[in-house]
Amino acid sequence: MATVELDRIEKIYENGFHAIHDLSLEIEDQEFLVLVGPSGCGKSTALRMIAGLETITGGRMLIGDRVVNDVEPKDRDIAMVFQNYALYPHMTVYDNIGFALKLARVPKAEIDSRVRKAAQILELEKHLDRKPAQLSGGQRQRVAMGRAIVRQPAAFLMDEPLSNLDAKLRVQMRAEIAALQRELAVTTVYVTHDQTEAMTMGDRVAVLKDGFLQQVDTPQNLYDRPDNVFVAAFIGSPSMNLYEATLQVREDGGGASVTLGRHPLGLGPEAFAARPALRGYDGKRVVVGIRPEDFEDAALVPDAPADRRFRAPVTLIEALGSEIMVHFGLDARTVDAGDPDAPAESVGDVQSNAVGRFSPRSRVRAREDIDIVVSTENLHFFDHDTGAAIWG
Repeated sequence: MATVELDRIEKIYENGFHAIHDLSLEIEDQEFLVLVGPSGCGKSTALRMIAGLETITGGRMLIGDRVVNDVEPKDRDIAMVFQNYALYPHMTVYDNIGFALKLARVPKAEIDSRVRKAAQILELEKHLDRKPAQLSGGQRQRVAMGRAIVRQPAAFLMDEPLSNLDAKLRVQMRAEIAALQRELAVTTVYVTHDQTEAMTMGDRVAVLKDGFLQQVDTPQNLYDRPDNVFVAAFIGSPSMNLYEATLQVREDGGGASVTLGRHPLGLGPEAFAARPALRGYDGKRVVVGIRPEDFEDAALVPDAPADRRFRAPVTLIEALGSEIMVHFGLDARTVDAGDPDAPAESVGDVQSNAVGRFSPRSRVRAREDIDIVVSTENLHFFDHDTGAAIWG
């Protein structure tokens, strides 16, 4: 087992493209760290530099206590699981799993012991004589995992290993991989563009954008305390709603209001208790973030204060059984969080710039105006010019 450290890593390609900027990460022994971000953010490049498949332009890469900048991939004591499985089609499952050990001239008896133990862990014992073409996508992914396990490496590196699977199988496999990593206690770096995968699998998650590290923290802290508007919008599904707004602090200093378009919303003293620096934004423009679960059908919250309500036109209803996703128009200017993969929120010919996660007890209907309550105690605030979160 080993730690993995990226110390001010840079990657500049020959054509001048700067893919990774001053990336520093310390991945603890036995930790499961997920690198996540939109397409082209540099997450796969970072993983390939750890593996030795990409040269490092600047900085130091350490596995354990050893600097590996110039060490060949085969000598780094890592095992990589690829997106396309990279199985040998003419070999059986048994031979695919044990191939690296055979190349390393491990004794046959030990190869057999390791392969069968890995097959038992991955529930592949009945498939050892089959070829990859005779397996399902999930079984092929297990074979690729088995090939990594038998090597007993210092670290696992996984590059979008579930992207070729259907949605149901992805859910199953991500749970299996997370459980397997905990059982084997091997340091793991996992790359994905799917923030749901990142949130459900990682001990910590590192969010990248344009080659810059935006934030690294536990999944829950990323969700509850995003450092900037990009992380706020990228982490969470549906995405956080972000709007330009104006803050007005009451003269008695006990509370405030924040105005989104023509809708003033009341803020209690708890807003300043959590974010003391917010007082410095009196009369200024800020960016306000509202999670979908902090909107609710006002008919279900009859005691909600009048200054926490507004009226809006509903454009689309997505009934999911346990919850209802309600798309509606809010009279406020939205903020671009900088995610190139995020589509504009639009339904038919009607612009919809907000998504709420309502209780399934709501009887809201599309193409109606409804009253909506906002849990203003849960609002997020960001500096309008820098996009940085406003805290203390």
